[in-house]
Amino acid sequence: MRHRTIGDLRVGAIGYGAMPLSIEGHPDERRAVATIHAALDAGVTLIDTADSYHVPGAGPGPGELLVARALSEYGGDTGSVLVATKGGRGRTADGGWSVNGDPKHLKRAAEGSLARLGGDAIGLYQLHKPDPDVPYAESLGALTELLAEGTILRAGISNVDTDQILLAHEMLGDVLVSVQNRYSPEVRDSEPELRLCAELGLAFLPWSPLGGISRSSLDGPSALAATGPYEAFHAVARDRGVSAQQVALAWLLAKSPTVVPIPGASRPGTVTDSAAAADLVLTAAESASLEA
Repeated sequence: MRHRTIGDLRVGAIGYGAMPLSIEGHPDERRAVATIHAALDAGVTLIDTADSYHVPGAGPGPGELLVARALSEYGGDTGSVLVATKGGRGRTADGGWSVNGDPKHLKRAAEGSLARLGGDAIGLYQLHKPDPDVPYAESLGALTELLAEGTILRAGISNVDTDQILLAHEMLGDVLVSVQNRYSPEVRDSEPELRLCAELGLAFLPWSPLGGISRSSLDGPSALAATGPYEAFHAVARDRGVSAQQVALAWLLAKSPTVVPIPGASRPGTVTDSAAAADLVLTAAESASLEA
């Protein structure tokens, strides 16, 4: 697998978003662990999770515990795997999402995540979402303290705009290594943030990177004709004999050398197919056709 960098680390160009393994509709634990192992087998070395990845009514951390268990049971070397987790969000009883950017809460959340993940420190800790009721600088201050205390080694931010990126870069300097925003064929409104990350040398981690791509194509080559604004992705996939999923991820990789997509998956075959996109290089003509 080709590689990208997140701060001082090299990671596989395609990461893995573990959210589907522990929220509503998640697979059983055996298949969940097998999915993470398949990602590692395929060369994935970035696994993204969060303390809030759980079903409504559960406590924080099931997703983190699952990742920790899968890594401990993996038969190969996991020394190069970067586990990224997030804090500052929660689940409501009705299945919604809450946000809490209070510095005291964030510090407690990070300490809880470290206890669940194990090890001496969290490799990459990300603020999950700005809290409109807490000045963003105060939330960022919690990251500064966590870094100073050695609880976390690197910091990231998520669901942010350009002003928030600039503020975080000013406050955190080189220990700010990543920005995680939604970006996909369907949702492209984080283009300014993507460009700013390229200028600052920050990894840009698109979440939900397959938005707009028909689920019918995710487990193999596109066999069905697609219509609508994303037909071009299916057309390229048919010409190349790959899935539209791979084409979408290769398109994201071509956007900037700082992009590391983190597609989710709940089956080993799907995560293996995603990982193969790291070696799919689109032609200039193909890339242009996907920008329409």
